[in-house]
Amino acid sequence: MASPQAVANHPPANDDRVALFDLQRQRSRLEADIKARMDAVLSHGQFILGPEVDELETELAEFAGVDHAIAVSSGRDALMIALMAMGIGEGHAVFVPAFTFAATAGAVASVGARPVFVDVDPATFNMDAADLERAIVEVRAAGAVEPKIVMPVDLYGLPADYVALEGIAERHGLTVLSDAAQSFGSESGNKRAGAMAPISATSFYPTKPLGCYGDGGAILTTDEELADTVRMIRSHGRQGTGDEASVLGLTGRLDTLQAAVLLAKLSVFTDELERRRAIASHYDAALADVVTVPTVPEGMQSAYALYTVRVPHRDAVRDRLTDAGIGTGVFYRLALHHHPAFQQYDGRSLAVSEALTGEVLSLPVHPDLSDAEVERVVRVLRETTASV
Repeated sequence: MASPQAVANHPPANDDRVALFDLQRQRSRLEADIKARMDAVLSHGQFILGPEVDELETELAEFAGVDHAIAVSSGRDALMIALMAMGIGEGHAVFVPAFTFAATAGAVASVGARPVFVDVDPATFNMDAADLERAIVEVRAAGAVEPKIVMPVDLYGLPADYVALEGIAERHGLTVLSDAAQSFGSESGNKRAGAMAPISATSFYPTKPLGCYGDGGAILTTDEELADTVRMIRSHGRQGTGDEASVLGLTGRLDTLQAAVLLAKLSVFTDELERRRAIASHYDAALADVVTVPTVPEGMQSAYALYTVRVPHRDAVRDRLTDAGIGTGVFYRLALHHHPAFQQYDGRSLAVSEALTGEVLSLPVHPDLSDAEVERVVRVLRETTASV
């Protein structure tokens, strides 16, 4: 399993554990470039919306194939700002998958709108188009809130089925906002994440495929009016450097130091994506007979923010892997409608989302894994599933 030249095949640092994430190996590999870029920021002193932010926005837009990329303070802020820019608030319904991270529904509730939970496809784990149709019909018939936005999540780095979802949204007069927090670098057909919907929000949390050294995110769109509104909202609702608030805004800017880190990482991002995909392909071939490996529909490329399998007796399997020094993750233990914060929005049948919470297990897939470590994960998981 060959590794791209830019991604080193490091051995474990201090012991023989295989970490789910290992940012220190990447930091060591990119240390000189990161330090030089951060030193430049410290030297010029433009810590808020400095030139590195402008440079990053240009490169992100070019990479994604959109006209505008607006760097913001986090992935959740990206969702909130996008919703605010689209005029979403009280009395509006936003359709979100029930199986994802809490920030998706939290962003909706935070702008005063109602999240409506939609079940997911059992193969891709992404929003199920048929259940979306049912949910829209149900909400419209109830009449309590007005359906406005479909907000699919590209779970684990795999693009949602935007062709099907946008067709449903268009038929019902809704707009699609992509929660691409986990999928920057993914592809569907001839489009990359950020260009698959009229407006998209992504995250640069440190463990994302493209991550900074703190919180960060971006909003991507080809709609100039939306982009202008987003820029105002991220800076207290002001236009340019003026002190007059034109719209209600937030403190939602990306720090210049974080932009410097992201520029260094973006320079090797394509190679890191290739390494993630090579590891995932090896897992697919080596594990398909003992667990349910991820489904990637034809014409799509996942960014593999996480490599997630379905396995019976998940918790027992995970305990064994932990004892053997293999790092794993469970994303997610609760469907969103079972979170205390969102129980007021419960009410629909979401059987697939509920079933997945007891079966999903994420394996190490970061680009600095050595081939020997990948083989070890395979060996231990095969041994464990045979004995649990």
